[in-house]
Amino acid sequence: MNGLSLSELCCLFCCPPCPGRIAAKLAFLPPEATYSLVPEPEPGPGGAGAAPLGTLRASSGAPGRWKLHLTERADFQYSQRELDTIEVFPTKSARGNRVSCMYVRCVPGARQGHQAQGGHPQLAWVGRPGDSNDPAPGGCLLGERWGTGATLSCGYIHLLARYTVLFSHGNAVDLGQMSSFYIGLGSRLHCNIFSYDYSGYGASSGRPSERNLYADIDAAWQALRTRYGISPDSIILYGQSIGTVPTVDLASRYECAAVVLHSPLTSGMRVAFPDTKKTYCFDAFPNIEKVSKITSPVLIIHGTEDEVIDFSHGLALYERCPKAVEPLWVEGAGHNDIELYSQYLERLRRFISQELPSQRA
Repeated sequence: MNGLSLSELCCLFCCPPCPGRIAAKLAFLPPEATYSLVPEPEPGPGGAGAAPLGTLRASSGAPGRWKLHLTERADFQYSQRELDTIEVFPTKSARGNRVSCMYVRCVPGARQGHQAQGGHPQLAWVGRPGDSNDPAPGGCLLGERWGTGATLSCGYIHLLARYTVLFSHGNAVDLGQMSSFYIGLGSRLHCNIFSYDYSGYGASSGRPSERNLYADIDAAWQALRTRYGISPDSIILYGQSIGTVPTVDLASRYECAAVVLHSPLTSGMRVAFPDTKKTYCFDAFPNIEKVSKITSPVLIIHGTEDEVIDFSHGLALYERCPKAVEPLWVEGAGHNDIELYSQYLERLRRFISQELPSQRA
């Protein structure tokens, strides 16, 4: 796993085994930050506070104290108009890490900044390119590797929507890279999106660890509830890959509108050693032991050809979860391409717009 040699694995799991070290070695691959949060300068002459060369900038909205600077590596797919809807702010986790947050106002029908052939701007799309529902050729999609995101960075896509998705993203990406995907996803699900970066990711301070994951999502949850006044019955918890770890933990402690587990893992040991049949005291990320405590509806999504977290993990969690709804097993999909399949968006739409309202009736 992650290229560890036999001797490194022996050191990792022996003398004595340390869950935190297992987590850091196997799960966390923080990328070079693709954005930063910059204090907004006081109004002054001469264009004070102009964005650095090669970056895009978004204001922080009502508080007016922070700006988002995106580097070219963020590969932002929209125009300055959409970027200006993004609000950023820092908060702090219970473990003392600065938590960077991102509030994205989603614009229906938002147009990408890139031009299609003939000079016509493309619409963002999270389904399979060429699908009959695709509003334009070319998609807006961002893949990821296992795990991501001790200042915590959060993102929020604002629409007049019934639900807000608290999104815990995968590994090896940060909020800058995910921002285009969030705009596209939120506009098509008609949901608000709130996200955050894990400790040691993006503009989040500290170091990645299992304990910090849980503190990070707690801070995001509290920011969403207190800053924006969103009630738990309007929040959908969405975890992708390593993001299913904080998602399952939070959902096992708080009731919410629903939970989505995208390419989830059962536990760290079971990923590293597929023949593991039980959860040991030193195991990391024990989703399999927590999922039965979730009291909200749970949608599990997994690709049958997942090369990072085997499809068997999704099956095991589905069988263990009493609140699981009809899952989505994407035939032929791997770990980073589920969003390319049309049934991904179709299943999410049906779950959010049809199944959840009927359960609440």
